Amino acid sequence: MTGFDWGTFAAVSITSAVVLGILQIVTYAVGKRIGRFNVVDVIWGLGFVLVALVAAVLGGSVRSTLILVLVAVWGLRLSWHMVQKSKGKGEDPRYDELLGPDPSAALVLRKIFLTQGIAQWFVSLPLQVSAATHPTHGFPQLILLVGVLLALVGIAFETIGDRQLAAFKANPANKGKVMDVGLWAWTRHPNYFGDASVWWGLWLIAASAWPGILTVLSPVVMTYFLVFATGARLLEKSMSQRPGYPEYQKRTSYFLPRPPKK
Repeated sequence: MTGFDWGTFAAVSITSAVVLGILQIVTYAVGKRIGRFNVVDVIWGLGFVLVALVAAVLGGSVRSTLILVLVAVWGLRLSWHMVQKSKGKGEDPRYDELLGPDPSAALVLRKIFLTQGIAQWFVSLPLQVSAATHPTHGFPQLILLVGVLLALVGIAFETIGDRQLAAFKANPANKGKVMDVGLWAWTRHPNYFGDASVWWGLWLIAASAWPGILTVLSPVVMTYFLVFATGARLLEKSMSQRPGYPEYQKRTSYFLPRPPKK
């Protein structure tokens, strides 16, 4: 049994929407100034950290604090990784293709920043609901524990995968080669798999008390983005043209980790 505070949920939800809106507008201004809008990728993780912070401050529950810690570790690392990844580079070809030549401010705001802000708000619903949920008795600790462990596994998977790839690219002897060692031998997208694991873990934490289970569409949408929309499938489209990648595709799992085929 739980007690759900609709007033707290409304406050968290509205405040989160306002904070995300401000974040997107400020990021647009920065992108306009530096001449590239892929800066929006930097605030993807940061936006969730801000929502988790709002939830922890306004909700004040132990679960909201736990979620804040997990999201902060995941989101701040991801944002810093994107800063390092985009440093010294021009616009992402994805955004050039999406926006076309000489896009208007309204088009940029609608297609990139408004879309991301709405996605952040919707995906973060488990965080928002947890802030307003207060278990009274019968709290299923096992589900919460599984959620925490899954989120930690996801953070580790994503962090290790990114570091392995960075080390591989830093070695001149690997120029032109396909990364197929370490976690990358088990899945072609360990960072995206880790990302999805984090959000399914956060959902389990929310689902450990009613009505958190009702936010299941949030990790579903996040996983869809990672696998089919802006993540793995889009990357596969460009990588499949590289020498050696079709062979890598045949022996290595697309998303879920499994031992490579011999």
